[in-house]
Parts: sequence; structure tokens; C-alpha cells
Amino acid sequence: MRVTIFGANGPTGRLLTGQALAAGHRVAAVTRRPDSFPLRHERLEVVGADVLDRDAVHAAVEKQDAVLSTLGVPAGKKPISTYSQGVANIIAAMRKHGVRRLAVVSSTGVDPRPYADAGILFNRVLLPYVTRVLGKTLYDDMRRMETLVRESDLDWTIVRPSGLYHLPSVTDYTIVEGHAEGRYTARADLAASLLALLDHDRHLRSTISVITTVDNPTLLQWIRREASGQAQVGAAHAGF
Repeated sequence: MRVTIFGANGPTGRLLTGQALAAGHRVAAVTRRPDSFPLRHERLEVVGADVLDRDAVHAAVEKQDAVLSTLGVPAGKKPISTYSQGVANIIAAMRKHGVRRLAVVSSTGVDPRPYADAGILFNRVLLPYVTRVLGKTLYDDMRRMETLVRESDLDWTIVRPSGLYHLPSVTDYTIVEGHAEGRYTARADLAASLLALLDHDRHLRSTISVITTVDNPTLLQWIRREASGQAQVGAAHAGF
């Protein structure tokens, strides 16, 4: 297939690009920083473009078979609109050029719920703080993005990971429609789940959660490896 990946230069986007190429697809990897994109391949086109640039998005989507979005922006107090405005441009371009298949990465943080195994500190302190204070503007914009996707007439899937972390390879991850009882998602598994959506018609017009069930970090390990390392929530879809 001919696949366009927005947010291709982020941690998940790079993994997704590599997996898509390994699967035999032709990939247009869209990034604002094409010079820093590390992958090279005869079936790869690195497209220097901003998802907020309507004309550039149209050019990246034209003649493609599917669009996958792994957009990610830092959390902060200022209003965020990259997810909603970017996806609005993507949807408009797909409609114009007759591209039907769309999958976007959101986060379980848009619909936070207590976890049975998490304990009081996580459920009543950390989770509300991250989703309602530290990442409020980010998750608000993800909700707007999800609404735009659901209201479209495309063949869409919304993919919600939980707290993202690194594993060297894809695992036997779990996909659940709606909310899943699991706090962590390996980026390799998130990328693989997005790519797998191109192979079948399951989960069309659905919201799914992707959960990694092996080699999960402890909460302290996750904070040390991911949150403190990035110094920002949401930079790579660090969802809860």
C-alpha cells in the first residue's frame, strides 16, 4: 500500500515507518524536520511539511491508500490545537483525493478512569493531576480531534495507548475496543497495531485501546525512563 505517516519523526512514528517499510509498503513520512529523519529506503519519501499547512497536507495525501497519524506535541498551559487542526486538514485532504482509510493515535488520557491495580496514589492523585492539570490543554485538543474523526465519513480508527515506554521488539499485545484495563503500551506495539489495521476491516469506525502485557515498568521506572527523560507529558503520546 501507499501510506502517509504524519508525525513520522517522533519515537512511535519512526518505529511505524520502519515497520511499514519492512512490510513492503511505500511510505511518505511527513515531518517538519526532514533533515533529522534517520531512515532511508527506496520505498520511502521523506516529506518536509507541517500538518497545519493545508496545501502541504493535500500534497502528502494525494494518490495514497491510507493515512496514519502519530502526531505528538508537548503538554503545557497554553492552548493546543495541533491535533484538531492537523486532523481537520488531513480529513479535508482525504475527502478531496478519495483516500478512505485513516487511523489516528490519541490517548487513554482523554477518558481517564481508575485502574483496579493502580492504588489510591495513582488513581486519586497522579491520574487526575496529569489529565486535568498538567496535560489538560493537550487532552482537550485530543478530544476535539477524536470528535472530528468520528464525525467524518471516512473508514477511521482511533487508537488509544496508555503510558508509553520502550521495548526492543513487538510483543503479543492486546487490543480492546473501548477502555482497557492496562496502564502501559510499548511504542513498538503501538506502531504494530496501527500497521495491522491496514490488513483487515476490523475496528472500522471504532476506538480501540492497545495494551502491552509483558515487561511493563513499575510506575517509578516509567517516570524515570519516560516522563523525566522527555521532561514533558505528551511529547510522544505519554498517555495514561
